[in-house]
Amino acid sequence: MTDQPQQPQMSEDEMRAAYEQQLEEQLRTLRVEDVIVQTIVTLVNLGGRRAGLAPGTESERDPQQLRLAIDGARALLGLIESELGPDGAAIRDALSQLQLAYAQLAGGAPEGGGDSGSGGAPAGGQPPQPGPGQGQQPPSRIWVPGQ
Repeated sequence: MTDQPQQPQMSEDEMRAAYEQQLEEQLRTLRVEDVIVQTIVTLVNLGGRRAGLAPGTESERDPQQLRLAIDGARALLGLIESELGPDGAAIRDALSQLQLAYAQLAGGAPEGGGDSGSGGAPAGGQPPQPGPGQGQQPPSRIWVPGQ
């Protein structure tokens, strides 16, 4: 038997106060840019799952969720892109990969070549057709976020 002094137990109020103090310190040093970058990374990772790009996530494919993840990440990226430095290129590359995956899922860029018959319209809708002007080019089959 050893006679070690027992550590005094903190009361619930003391534990809550210590937690609040720690949280307050984290908030004092946290930058909004850090939260935005973390949100972009989360959206890119979730988009990769919704694209079925990671092994074992094929059953999680969801073009609408993928498109929302891409749109959200691109919108946030515009707010902080100038501050990212070299990391910006990696994020832009990941978003490009997600956009290509979306085009394949939505039928805009079939993997086997040839036309899939869906017209490449995002989320199952048809792209707007040109007006009465006969010489107009058909709309692009590539989805551009935000358009």
